[in-house]
Amino acid sequence: MTPARSKARTPGSYLLLMELAEPMEVAVGKLGVFSFPAGWYVYAGSAMGGLEQRVGRHLRHSSVRRWHIDYLRAHAAIREVLRFPGTEWRECALAAALLRLDGAVVPVPRFGASDCRCRAHLVYFTTRPSMEGVF
Repeated sequence: MTPARSKARTPGSYLLLMELAEPMEVAVGKLGVFSFPAGWYVYAGSAMGGLEQRVGRHLRHSSVRRWHIDYLRAHAAIREVLRFPGTEWRECALAAALLRLDGAVVPVPRFGASDCRCRAHLVYFTTRPSMEGVF
């Protein structure tokens, strides 16, 4: 019998570029109910326990709502994923860089940022943003 191999877990941070086709109201856990206009959303997250595993979870549809992004993810389509392998927590720096892009809006204060001092880790754009200059 061959011993089971454990999957290597690469730590890192990531950006999810999502499109919401229609405006809608979404209940976001304890944050409350919010109106999300149709358009583009970029979420900055970290996965120090395994980047591919976390991104894979976001790519699968699940009824389990663990993080704020899970509530929006149930309605928005992921169009692109940018991965940033490494042991440095970069999600706050990525969120700050997103907010410096033209047209950036915080749709829900504190979204994805309940464990830091950031305004939010979710940023809204009316049109697909260029990720150039974010990293």
